[in-house]
Amino acid sequence: MAARRLKFYPCRAPGAAAALLAAALLAALCGCGGPRAGRASTATPQWQPLLVAQASGPPALDLRGGGIPGMGLAAVRVVELPGNLQANGQVAFDDRRVATIVSRVAGRIEATRVSQWDEVRRGEPIVALYSPDFMTAEAEYLQAGDTARIGRGAGVGLAAGGNGGGADLAQAMVDAARRKLELLGMSGADIAAIRAPSPTVWMRAQISGTVLDNKAVRGSAVNPGDALYALGTLEQVWIVANIYETDLARIHVGQAMSAVTTAYPETVFRGVISRISPDLDPNTHTLRIRCQVRNPGARLKPQMMARVTIATNPGAAIVVPVEALVFDTNAYYVYVALGKDRFARRRVKIAAWKERGLARVVAGLSPGERVVTAESIQMNSLWHQANGESS
Repeated sequence: MAARRLKFYPCRAPGAAAALLAAALLAALCGCGGPRAGRASTATPQWQPLLVAQASGPPALDLRGGGIPGMGLAAVRVVELPGNLQANGQVAFDDRRVATIVSRVAGRIEATRVSQWDEVRRGEPIVALYSPDFMTAEAEYLQAGDTARIGRGAGVGLAAGGNGGGADLAQAMVDAARRKLELLGMSGADIAAIRAPSPTVWMRAQISGTVLDNKAVRGSAVNPGDALYALGTLEQVWIVANIYETDLARIHVGQAMSAVTTAYPETVFRGVISRISPDLDPNTHTLRIRCQVRNPGARLKPQMMARVTIATNPGAAIVVPVEALVFDTNAYYVYVALGKDRFARRRVKIAAWKERGLARVVAGLSPGERVVTAESIQMNSLWHQANGESS
């Protein structure tokens, strides 16, 4: 059998063998990498949120086309307010119906007749003070009175042509002595009853009411200016409530109002707005109103919480969905859409609102703006990430 002759064909493209060898080596290397290397080669690079400068205002959050799955937007709306304006308030004493008994001399408390929470009547003696100042002033008053009486008796014979200046001077001394006793705290009736100098004087209640505070302890020393008792009456009280700046145009002094409390939910206490605070709280954008309220039976007590209702004209309010709000550190924020994939972080002030699912915004937003609703918390996390912070 004849041997087969082998034929060799030359390679038509130079370097083809080298190319085939390189391809084989590459395939071998890819195979050695295993499944992990194959996944890494096809993974999609993760996008990062970015803060970009704006022509005006703080930087905006740019999602760079990444977006957040499930994110939703809602428009800032304006809705009508009801005819009744409501606010939370607190009961307080009418300071025109509160009196403090203060020692006007240096001395000692000899006796007391009332204690805290006791009811007292105007003019009732409640504490006895011992002081040499009383005795000195009473002696001067009695001596001035005797001098005046002697002067009047001597003036009878001088009525035809004598000079009555001495009698006038004596009466002036009596008036000055009386005034001194009044400044020491003695009442007119007590001054008229003086027959002999005494170092002890009973101090009387200036108003009828309740003993709110008692600092008078029998035997203790007192100095001029020391407060002994505080008295107050609850026939009329104040309810101080907070009103938002946006509602200021709806209220005025003299406007009728009503209030209810948790202690007496079935009882409506009525009154009027007596004062409106001249200053505004810049942190909450609220101001205080003071309502003068009738308090039959003294049922309203200071520090009680009350719900105030003021009949007023309807107004308007700006509202957003509650899920648009993000509470961060110590304030509420929303994310306002500025355009494609850009959002501004905006701090807002909110107020109480009766409709479920909506929040009333009193500062920070304008009608027609769009805010992030669904995934607003995720948006807040991305904002902190773009700032290099931990959310």
